[in-house]
Amino acid sequence: MKYDKIIKWVLLALFVVGVVFSFYGFAVGFESNGNAPVDNMLYCAYAYAAVAVFAVLLGVVVIGGINNPKTLLKLLGGLVVVAAVIAGAYFLAPGTPAVGYLGEPVSDMTLKLTDTMLNLTYLLCGGAVVALFVGAVVSAIRK
Repeated sequence: MKYDKIIKWVLLALFVVGVVFSFYGFAVGFESNGNAPVDNMLYCAYAYAAVAVFAVLLGVVVIGGINNPKTLLKLLGGLVVVAAVIAGAYFLAPGTPAVGYLGEPVSDMTLKLTDTMLNLTYLLCGGAVVALFVGAVVSAIRK
């Protein structure tokens, strides 16, 4: 089969759908009609995310599992590590209200999830900086 042609046509279709929704939003106005253009663009983004998840599942789990079943164990180990990092960030999140916030009250769960996302952002950003530094040092040592 010619998978490259299938991929090319699917990507073209996704691109055209994205352009159509963008032009629709600009033509109608993003703040008119009850935010319908924004909602449509969000639904389009959800569909893109679903296509990406489906492609990863198909490529990694199904095809990778058929070719080498040991990759499924590595994938499961990676998922356990990711879940542990997210759980750690969740349990470390204080969930305290913002200082000086005078708007509508925010639920405790929203505050906890917001702090979790901030913790994950800080952790992953720091991990990226450390990885860049370690990569540069290891590359310099190997030369």
